[in-house]
Amino acid sequence: MENKISINKMTLEDLNSIENILITDFDDFWNFNILKQEFLSDTTSLFVAKKEDEIVGFIGVQFILNEANITNIVTKKQSRNQGIGSALLNYAINYSKCHNMISITLEVNENNSSALSLYKKSNFKQVGLRKNYYNGTDNAIIMTLLF
Repeated sequence: MENKISINKMTLEDLNSIENILITDFDDFWNFNILKQEFLSDTTSLFVAKKEDEIVGFIGVQFILNEANITNIVTKKQSRNQGIGSALLNYAINYSKCHNMISITLEVNENNSSALSLYKKSNFKQVGLRKNYYNGTDNAIIMTLLF
């Protein structure tokens, strides 16, 4: 990665700055209102990756009792394949460990080979499958990393 990224807790200013580019520059699976609900939730923490003050990715981590769940992880389309997703995932793992979680779980589209590769590289194991979860056609693979 040529430019260093910083990862910090998402602020309201960060959230508002991506409102108009969320679907075009990131992905269309979450709209702004859902992301804002996550931001306001007492059980979810959102973190942003920034490169030169530009948000290039974000991740959501929800705590349920002593388990963490990644609600979403996304890198800006033009910034993919630069290690940002890996940095965000590692940050979420370490953050969860520091908060005494015993595991971290996520779901991923079975056709998202780059994400699957990232999670396997981070030692996540498949623990389940949700059939036809995405758009009524694609399966979701449920993966967990035990601490």
